[in-house]
Amino acid sequence: MLNRVILIGRLTQDPELRYTNSGTAVASFGLAVDRPRPNQNGERETDFINIVVWQKQAELCAQYLHKGRLAAVDGRLQIRSYENREGQKVRVAEVVAESVRFLDRGDQGMGGGAAPSGGPRVNPESKRSPRFEDDPFADDSQMIDISEDDLPF
Repeated sequence: MLNRVILIGRLTQDPELRYTNSGTAVASFGLAVDRPRPNQNGERETDFINIVVWQKQAELCAQYLHKGRLAAVDGRLQIRSYENREGQKVRVAEVVAESVRFLDRGDQGMGGGAAPSGGPRVNPESKRSPRFEDDPFADDSQMIDISEDDLPF
């Protein structure tokens, strides 16, 4: 069986960071994803998808992402249900992210130039990239040594 979702879109709001009772970080945000084909009127429609991300990656998303930023999300679709205050059963579809990639810099795109408070700020006039220490994915392309005994298949 396979449950895999890969999305590229823009954040509809700043990530909301919370912590569980045990101290685990969890962030949630919306992602606006354009549909690949226009509708019958020739207009492109957009889907607004709820994203949930956990642990250290949740803290990084809350620190570096903000409304309007372009991001790629790789994860799984989760359907959960709960009972609301009126006693009605509500079903919610969301993507639980395993990986979130930041696809643009904070000083470009629809989201404006300011990073959220506490995050690195990049001067738009500066041609220098942010410091290596500020980039949580700077070493993402390095090879990982995995033996075949570690693979689940």
